[in-house]
Amino acid sequence: MIEQETIAGVPVTEAQIAVWADEAEAGYDAQVLKKRGRGRPGRGAKPSQVVALRLTVDEIAALDTRAEREGKSRSEVIRDALAST
Repeated sequence: MIEQETIAGVPVTEAQIAVWADEAEAGYDAQVLKKRGRGRPGRGAKPSQVVALRLTVDEIAALDTRAEREGKSRSEVIRDALAST
């Protein structure tokens, strides 16, 4: 038995595959594809990097408390702290 492919839990039909194939054969406008923007939005003119950081349980608790209080993510709180130095 062949399992049906899904995207976000929705079965992909042969009709949908045919539509995608027709679009691909007709060609794509590269400028339109670039405007779509996939993934997280950029933070500046250059790509950002992910940096691993080791924190103690107490440091994480303090970070989470501040993030919750300020309505920010952990990353935003860390970036704010770096910017204030």
